Amino acid sequence: MSDFWNNISRYPRFFISSLAGLILVIVAPFKNLFKIKKLRIFVVIGVIVFIGVLYTVLTSMVGL
Repeated sequence: MSDFWNNISRYPRFFISSLAGLILVIVAPFKNLFKIKKLRIFVVIGVIVFIGVLYTVLTSMVGL
């Protein structure tokens, strides 16, 4: 029975490490775009526009 609880206690650690790996894989291409000076401004503008659109959509959905 202790093996069962030992395995259950490992799942949160596995979840956190899997999530961290997923975030690193998703962010890596954007990190490479920052190395190119011409694309750096487009990435920054794109992130700002994305956050602005996301904010607008969420506030419209909530009704604020």
